[in-house]
Amino acid sequence: MPIYAYKCDACGHAKDVLQKMSDPLLTDCPACGQATFKKQLTASGFQLKGTGWYATDFKGSPNTSSTATSSTSSAPAAACASCPAAPSSESA
Repeated sequence: MPIYAYKCDACGHAKDVLQKMSDPLLTDCPACGQATFKKQLTASGFQLKGTGWYATDFKGSPNTSSTATSSTSSAPAAACASCPAAPSSESA
């Protein structure tokens, strides 16, 4: 349930009230009793609770299988027996 801020125009009494969104607005000031109690415009605030809201929730431990499959060697992969040999970059 949201918390609404109210303030009386007559006496200046201010109060925060926990209300349902469907509840009617308060009009009578609890301090002076006049019908000048008005809801104030305030900044909204919310909290993201639970998992899945932050970038760190999606980052797991480093994946060792992806580093094992990537080759850092500059040697060419083995070719099949029927494939022609690639030209060598070394000059003879």
